Amino acid sequence: MQKQVDDFISQFKTGYFSPLGQMARLTEEMGELAREISHHYGDKPKKSSEKPRSVEEEAGDVLFVLLALANSLEIDMSEAFTGAIEKYKIRDANRFERKENAE
Repeated sequence: MQKQVDDFISQFKTGYFSPLGQMARLTEEMGELAREISHHYGDKPKKSSEKPRSVEEEAGDVLFVLLALANSLEIDMSEAFTGAIEKYKIRDANRFERKENAE
């Protein structure tokens, strides 16, 4: 996924935005995802004037911007995820009640 994002962005002279600019964009996309989740699962109906969007579409936008930010900072997201999941396995090993037959 990171290579696909890089291939897409690399075709433009502008290239990657600054990390701060990308963080602002990520925050904007997170807000749009939150709004869609609120419309689909919350108590706030969408206005009739608002374009139909899906949670999946907004989640994809968040992922794209996050991968772009990672690329610009030379972060390998596979390595970042491996570190995160290991951290959660240790930190949350006994935090929640497990299902029967779960490891």
